Amino acid sequence: MKKINLLTLLSLVALLLFAASCDDSIDTPPAQEDILPERFSIDVPDPLANRNATSARENARAEEDQLNGNEIYELLSLFIAIGEGAGELTEAILGGVSQFDVNGEFFFSYESDDDQRIKNLTVTSDATYEDVDYQYSLTITDAASEGNDDGGKAMQVFWNKDVIKGVAILKPYNIDRIKDVDAGDAIYKIEYSEESTDYDAHMIVTIDNLPLADPSVDPFAISTLKMFVGKTGEVVDVYGNSYHPNASFFTDDQGFNWAFVASGVHKGSIGVAEVGLPAGNLNSDDRAVLLVENSLKNVFTSQIQTEFPGLPQEQIDAYLKNTEAPGYFNSDGFIQGGESPDPLFDQFADRLQDLTPYNPAVIAALDVSFE
Repeated sequence: MKKINLLTLLSLVALLLFAASCDDSIDTPPAQEDILPERFSIDVPDPLANRNATSARENARAEEDQLNGNEIYELLSLFIAIGEGAGELTEAILGGVSQFDVNGEFFFSYESDDDQRIKNLTVTSDATYEDVDYQYSLTITDAASEGNDDGGKAMQVFWNKDVIKGVAILKPYNIDRIKDVDAGDAIYKIEYSEESTDYDAHMIVTIDNLPLADPSVDPFAISTLKMFVGKTGEVVDVYGNSYHPNASFFTDDQGFNWAFVASGVHKGSIGVAEVGLPAGNLNSDDRAVLLVENSLKNVFTSQIQTEFPGLPQEQIDAYLKNTEAPGYFNSDGFIQGGESPDPLFDQFADRLQDLTPYNPAVIAALDVSFE
């Protein structure tokens, strides 16, 4: 059996669907409308989504006096990038077939070039996910695992075409048992919509059951994440939470939530963010509680005073460097916290006041599943 990778396979299926739509008559019928959505994700401004911000994660606890506001904001940009990447993966897969006129239903089996396992792909119309009806769906399963509790599902996409709205769910382990052998039950969900809202378009990324690294290696590893991204014109707003069950700062308290709001220029060099560090089990969706009472500076100050009573103020100030809100970012990454580096940032800092993260307790208990 010929081996093909996922994007090649999807392109082939789209081509077959187009061919199947033609009849056997001499006259070629008019081409039908391509059913695939043209878009399924939103780019987060580069300053706010930094996939290269790994040095902070690796070094934040190497020396106790290195842990300050810089590391917290830099880690935030990494966590946002993880959420953005889930949306990009979905759009990349759909983009592999968007050049063809996909306009019908189909079933196809193939051997994946990624893990050499048989996968089944199905395209259907009139589908339902979480009690919402959609015009179309695409499902990929790992054939030998279809008897498992998850049905062997590697990917499901549900969408409407007229006004783009859809949901995609991906399980990396069932996509590639070699590359993602350690992914376990990790699962991603991307909700994308261009229906009338406060934004031209928005997406919500939810990630559940990420495997945790050894806390001594990566104490800030993510277990779950939920992130909203809304775009109007060239302005992009972001808010959400990531849960880090092994995270600790100065005391023995463990399990924290990065609760954040951010705004910036699409494909620009300006980004502003505010982050709170509530306990992972805090049950509140009050902005003042999440971002003011549990602000980065307040949490650090409280923990430092608890762990190091009587510490001289100059040493406390070293830990509190750049813990003031908000944090400012440019094309080079995090700049500083507190004072605006340029009036160009001010309009985005003002937007943060209208954004609120999710409830940390709800994020810690996320449950994403296939239909």
